[in-house]
Amino acid sequence: MSKPVVLLAEQLSPATVEALGPDFDVRSVDGTDRPALFSALTDASAVLIRSATKMDEEAISHAPNLKVIARAGVGLDNVDIKAATQAGVMVVNAPTSNIISAAELTCGHIISLARHIPAANASLSGGAWKRSSFTGTELFEKTLGVIGLGRIGALVAARMQAFGMRIVAFDPYITAARAQQLGAELVTLDELVEQADFLTIHMPKTPETTGMIGEAQLKKMKKTAYVVNVARGGLIDEQALAAALEAGEIAGAGIDVFTQEPPANDDITRQPNAVVTPHLGASTEEAQEKAGISVAKSVKLALEGDLVPDAVNVAGGAIDPFVRPGISLVEKLGQVFSGVARSALTSLEIDVRGELADYDVSVYKLAALKGILGSVVSEKVSYVNAPVIAEQRGIETRLNVEKDSPEFRNLTTLTGTLADGTVLSIAGTLAGTRMVPKIVGINGHELDAPLAEHHLVIVYKDRPGVVAVYADKFGAGDINIDGLQVARGAGDEALSLITVDKRVPDDVVASIGEAIDARIIRQIEIVED
Repeated sequence: MSKPVVLLAEQLSPATVEALGPDFDVRSVDGTDRPALFSALTDASAVLIRSATKMDEEAISHAPNLKVIARAGVGLDNVDIKAATQAGVMVVNAPTSNIISAAELTCGHIISLARHIPAANASLSGGAWKRSSFTGTELFEKTLGVIGLGRIGALVAARMQAFGMRIVAFDPYITAARAQQLGAELVTLDELVEQADFLTIHMPKTPETTGMIGEAQLKKMKKTAYVVNVARGGLIDEQALAAALEAGEIAGAGIDVFTQEPPANDDITRQPNAVVTPHLGASTEEAQEKAGISVAKSVKLALEGDLVPDAVNVAGGAIDPFVRPGISLVEKLGQVFSGVARSALTSLEIDVRGELADYDVSVYKLAALKGILGSVVSEKVSYVNAPVIAEQRGIETRLNVEKDSPEFRNLTTLTGTLADGTVLSIAGTLAGTRMVPKIVGINGHELDAPLAEHHLVIVYKDRPGVVAVYADKFGAGDINIDGLQVARGAGDEALSLITVDKRVPDDVVASIGEAIDARIIRQIEIVED
């Protein structure tokens, strides 16, 4: 029997090939040569790439035997995950390969800023001796503000504590107890920017986090403060940052990532008080080797039919066809949960009722966590790594299965206890012969609405005329209402679930909340993998 073909489309370390072992026919091709790549993919079972090879729909169509695409790194911008999923191809990456390298580069930027190392080096290299021009500042007893206490943020916090720094952190999805374990004090974003002598950001890039450090936040910072971004380009508003640096509103910045790479202009790179690097977060020999070895191990597991810890688009293990449609439903319910929740999740129960009780629905636990965590952590969340991330954040999770379901053929309810002591529940079902995913309850408010891409959830005091107020606001903002559900709760509380045709601008959401004195108003965006 011939060995499965594993294609190396880019230069990878000898350790990567060694990790694959002798059971595969390992071949090489220049992944940037599209005709050569297409030809080599014809009988490939797996392809290993870095960032130069594009595994798009066209490339995948030339690979009828392909079972796994492995990216030896973190980002997956050069892989069409949707096309791979449709073709039944597993996509894996190496999500933890660069975390130490990224954390160390962050610390390097902090030290370089504090002691003006790059500028001093450039001056002395140019023949000048200007000691007095480069008087720095000690890190000891200074305050480091960490936005995002995920794996990289936690590593930075640990390392900078060794310098005697006080750590304050903003992360709405982590509990105070977990922050305390990491030696950090949880504060609001406003408190963090006001207190920080050095600010570093480690958040995923989403519509909510893009530009989260902008003009307003920079103006609140100390004039002696520094900001660092080694995470994602655009988390710090580049135009506002350039203006703040030029005006001396902050002392300096360390930037490794940009909205456009290479940067479209020199607004930041030309600033004398900016230390800039060309996206070097993962650029260490160790990170590159870890990435190669990691994906080689994943490829072996995938081709041997085993569970793959770093699969980004496929749940591990056998799943009954009757169970499979509910995976997407539960993940979407998790996204709704995350969108409505007002503080960090501490415990979660997934209750599955009805005809699904006769099947193994353990994957629903993974889907719920994937949906909830996907928009709140910096790393890519998969069905396999979701429980690990939940455990790291101290989230207790339990799955309950019950045959009895008097109202629905199948009913899945996510009930979570939040850090502020409140309890949130989101319920959904697969309706009819077409198994349409619907949301049927939020915190006891009974609903019957198909899940769509854009929703708003509004809780307010029940009274006449409220619907007319927000309908008028939508009309003025050129927003179409595709569906509307109003449910009355206990006392004087009412809940509206509104389905709209596109994302509602933040100012429109704010104006609606103010106009109707909303107790809760949340925009929910359902993301399809």
